[in-house]
Amino acid sequence: MSSFTTELKVKPLPDGRTWELLEEFDYYLGSPESGLFIRVPKGFITDFASVPRIFWPILPPWDKYGKAAVLHDYLYHSHKFIRLLCDAIFFEAMGVLSVSWWKRWVLYLGVRIGGWVLFYKRRHNEKA
Repeated sequence: MSSFTTELKVKPLPDGRTWELLEEFDYYLGSPESGLFIRVPKGFITDFASVPRIFWPILPPWDKYGKAAVLHDYLYHSHKFIRLLCDAIFFEAMGVLSVSWWKRWVLYLGVRIGGWVLFYKRRHNEKA
């Protein structure tokens, strides 16, 4: 079963909206013995879940799904996988964290509907 094997340690940045990872953290695809993992590096900057402010009362940017949101931010930033796979890993990671089914689906549908903007914007900025 997929798993997070390290703690998420972050510090808030002065902008009040983003956070910096103090240590790398890993997400294993399958079991740790599979050797397939994603390592989010120390120093990576995240905003956790990019939820529009109007929805924060029910879906705040950081919650039980925080590790999954940071992982997803990193996947979008790194372009290691196609967008569909990044979103599928996000959905799976929320399940690993025991996020309720309705939150998993709402957040997953949110990234499927609106995530293309960030995914392709970051890709375009890297080429420029």
